[in-house]
Amino acid sequence: MGDVVPFRKKPRWTRPEDYGHEGTRGGGGKPPRGPRRDRRSWRALAFWLAALTGITVWVGSDPMLIAPPDILASEPQVIDGRFTRCGLGRGAYCVIDGDTFKLGERKIRIVGIDAPETIEAQCDGERALGEAATAELQRLLNLGKFTMVGRIDDPRDKYGRELRALSRVRPDGSVQSIADDLVASGKVRAYRSGLRAGWCGAPAE
Repeated sequence: MGDVVPFRKKPRWTRPEDYGHEGTRGGGGKPPRGPRRDRRSWRALAFWLAALTGITVWVGSDPMLIAPPDILASEPQVIDGRFTRCGLGRGAYCVIDGDTFKLGERKIRIVGIDAPETIEAQCDGERALGEAATAELQRLLNLGKFTMVGRIDDPRDKYGRELRALSRVRPDGSVQSIADDLVASGKVRAYRSGLRAGWCGAPAE
């Protein structure tokens, strides 16, 4: 019987140094990932996480508070027509009150403002203020064509009204929201979601 040769397990050459190379940036192995590349990756991830968080918060917020940013806004619609008061003899475009108007059968609620009531006023003072706000909105809408946009998810209020932000280019080229014009007139207030004060204690115009 011959000599018995012991079995030796074949070595696995998996490390750079097994091939005579150093596992460093200057050797033949794969260079380690640099800190600069890591920082870029983290910045990109942080940006997209912040954007996703912002969109989530925006979608969950009250859609009547402020106009949507361009990235979340619907296609702009240009309105050019003569507005009357809604009621008997109304035209195709008419104004209901200080923050709502109609385009045919569509009811539009302007975002960012709160106007006094007219039909459901709590007192005579509010009714008078509501009439003044309605007249001011009609005047502003009749100054010329304007643009309105909504959110891309097209939320409606509890009455089914479309929520839209209105803007117009002024003769000097500046752009101003019609909601801001109404607030500046003193006939309406900025909308504060659930923090809505009554109008019966407000001074009459």
